Amino acid sequence: MKKYFIYTYGCQMNVHETEKLAGILEEKGYSKAENATDADIIVFNTCCIRESAEQKILGNIGAIKPIKKAKKDLIVAVCGCMAQQKDMAATLRKKFPFINIVFGANNIEYFGEYLDTYLSQRKFLNKVEADKQYSENIASVSCVRDNALYAYVNIMYGCNNFCTYCIVPYVRGREKSRAPEAIYQEVKNLLAMGYKVITLLGQNVNSYGLDGNTDGTNFAKLLETIANFDGDFELRFMTSHPKDLSDEVIEVMAKCPKISKTLHLPVQAGSNKTLKAMNRSYTKEAYLNLIEKIREKMPEITLSTDIIVGFPGETDEDYQQTVDLIKQVRYHNAFIFMYSKRKGTIAEKMENQVPIAVKRERIHNLLEIQHEISEQLFKEMIGKTIRVLLDTENTKEYIGKAQCGKVVKIAKEKPLKVGNFYDIDIIEYNKGNLIGRIN
Repeated sequence: MKKYFIYTYGCQMNVHETEKLAGILEEKGYSKAENATDADIIVFNTCCIRESAEQKILGNIGAIKPIKKAKKDLIVAVCGCMAQQKDMAATLRKKFPFINIVFGANNIEYFGEYLDTYLSQRKFLNKVEADKQYSENIASVSCVRDNALYAYVNIMYGCNNFCTYCIVPYVRGREKSRAPEAIYQEVKNLLAMGYKVITLLGQNVNSYGLDGNTDGTNFAKLLETIANFDGDFELRFMTSHPKDLSDEVIEVMAKCPKISKTLHLPVQAGSNKTLKAMNRSYTKEAYLNLIEKIREKMPEITLSTDIIVGFPGETDEDYQQTVDLIKQVRYHNAFIFMYSKRKGTIAEKMENQVPIAVKRERIHNLLEIQHEISEQLFKEMIGKTIRVLLDTENTKEYIGKAQCGKVVKIAKEKPLKVGNFYDIDIIEYNKGNLIGRIN
């Protein structure tokens, strides 16, 4: 049996698309290889959100040259966001002549056909289609998931926001919502298969239905309908854009017990000047007002965010406003990045680029501040009872994940079943993990 190996870079959308690529390959008779050296086909499912990510991918593609040299029949395919960029297929082919297939982010469902064509012709295939939009066909592609408890479900594709630092709308295309009935059926099938945590995916899930493709169903209605399905499961979603998070969605989250009380709400910066330059379409005051609404309805909410440090034109005062916002909101987790130029975006050509030394100092400081806040918040969970899905076990303990994303370890004092939810009393916080006891 021939084997495949897939390198995956980027967000949860890419992870889910890798599950589909694996499904296509397994239907073709391939099995998963433990490493790239043992594979008959290697696929790079790429991301281009940051230039550093792209450089890492290029380095990893180059690193398989010896494998290709040793195995003349090895097939190398590159797909995803990086491949979707203008002229990237030609650039990849020139830099790495051993690449056999290149296709974009929006035509993954045709990978099986591309593979058949290559095997019959043995000629380089460039299947990047610049104006290709997502079709519902991709939802019908079988998935091979690495975990039998957690499942991703796309509810929409593309992005309409055009943040000045982001290339996603240029490579993923405009927003397109899936039909609600198709989503409902996919979720029901997953629940019937025993999946316990369903995560709805979209570049901006809050704008679901605003493109007119859902017969009036908006994101709040979609959430509420799924949350009322039978079964013991947890419903999550990401990512939310602050400008589109409605009061209706907050109400639905608060009243539906199956909806996870955790929210990833990227703020990106605490300065209105910087937010405007980023084209984020909200102010710091509007964002903080939104946080206040959320916490009023769900005092137990766990919040996380994304922050970019050193955006063009960011002054010491702008940066300090971001520091102040982090201290005011007090996120459980924050994903903090240094701004780096992204070719093809508006911000790439902006003046007043911040020196790398300044960016490094700011991100180091901000990471320390956030680490201290996170440690405080997780220690405050000691004495509380939280719902945990047990997903693994070893000889000494059960291991699960809380809604906040933290690992929870429970001593084997009584028999529990992996795959079930339990109310766990948190008794300790140690080395980044929560320690619990069965309620």
